[in-house]
Amino acid sequence: MAGVAQGFCDDLLREQLRPFNRFEATALHGSARAQSRYTAAMTTSIDTPVNRPDITIFHNNRCSNSRGALALLREHGIEPNIVDYIATPLTAPELAELVAHLGVPVRELLRSKEAQFKELGLDNVALGDAQLIQAVAQHPVLLNRPIVVTPKGAKLCRPPELVLELI
Repeated sequence: MAGVAQGFCDDLLREQLRPFNRFEATALHGSARAQSRYTAAMTTSIDTPVNRPDITIFHNNRCSNSRGALALLREHGIEPNIVDYIATPLTAPELAELVAHLGVPVRELLRSKEAQFKELGLDNVALGDAQLIQAVAQHPVLLNRPIVVTPKGAKLCRPPELVLELI
């Protein structure tokens, strides 16, 4: 009898842990219980990313490349320090430090298709790094993203898969 009970419990547990989506939950069960089961399944996972304060992503959630890089980090079990640089702009000294860490010219980090790029005359090659950094500090939308910094280095991760080189 114990084997039958164990088999029933195993089937019940398997059903409880079976992956499904909210559409399936509504279509099959149509209940608040099904919806809450879906929510619980989506928020409790043995694959929860580990908080890694030594990894930072300079992130803009409106950018698909930025969302993609963040998703890749999380898929690899990493929950980075997320800096929403639009909401909390970097200062000119912070930007200068980031550029130095990246080891690339400031111009490579600018979003040249932004309207402010042309309006501010940033296409003028006579402008120096300090002027470009100051413009980005005042207009953070000009900073290309995502930028990821890890113990292995820093990189502008466009396309997002470049983040894999840093983990």
